[in-house]
Amino acid sequence: MDGCAVRVVDADRVAAVTDRMPAVQDLADTADVFGLLSDTNRLKLLVALLDGELCVCDLAAVTGQSESAVSHALRLLRAHRIVAARRAGRMAYYRLEDPHVRMLLDLALAHTEHTDAIHPEREGDG
Repeated sequence: MDGCAVRVVDADRVAAVTDRMPAVQDLADTADVFGLLSDTNRLKLLVALLDGELCVCDLAAVTGQSESAVSHALRLLRAHRIVAARRAGRMAYYRLEDPHVRMLLDLALAHTEHTDAIHPEREGDG
């Protein structure tokens, strides 16, 4: 049923989509960002940062994670330029790197708030 009888049905559209397809490395980098966002604990950190910068201990308190776990997650997020840090003495304060990150989070949260997701991958989990 899902097989195609011909190799290409709409050659002009295939060519247009192929022309605008990002480079393989750009796609890999984007997939990495989504992979980082796919972890619930990291996502909690990012949602906490929507209201502005917070230090590691405050992020731990807000998310219910250990400071060690928060620091580890923030290192990953910082390495991928999702968050940025500011030092004040011994304290490090984290914030979202730029407006694109905020936009991505806002859109993802709005999507889940306005849809009733069906999760076949979670069937039988409880």
